Amino acid sequence: MIYFIIYLFLEVIISVNISSAIGGLATFFEILLSAFLGLIILINFKATLTENLRAVSYNCIDLREFQSLNLFTILGAILLILPGFLTDIIGILLQFSVFTTMLVNRYNIKSNKCNTKYEKNNIEKDIDVIDVEIISDNSTSK
Repeated sequence: MIYFIIYLFLEVIISVNISSAIGGLATFFEILLSAFLGLIILINFKATLTENLRAVSYNCIDLREFQSLNLFTILGAILLILPGFLTDIIGILLQFSVFTTMLVNRYNIKSNKCNTKYEKNNIEKDIDVIDVEIISDNSTSK
């Protein structure tokens, strides 16, 4: 309960200071723009989820990072939809952390640092293979 009161206090102080600096009309358009941006992020979440699943399947990220990437994306989008400057700032920061992580993951995939399990298994099989000819000792004559 105390955290909600602290959040509410900070939200009011920050919103009043920024609103008085930029004006009422700009504040209104900022609220609309941030809500629109949050909705776009939620609509495009399917593509983000697909990229994260691909990164997990290529072993570029582990399941824990996969969960945090998706959680931060959704939480940031919801915070952008809610009116208020503090929630918008936190929502944008959450999106940038996800954005930079995805850029790193995309770079790893393009530079072939992340191999699929199939490719790893083929490499391991090729290392373990010894080419030999088998000659049977049991020659049966009838």
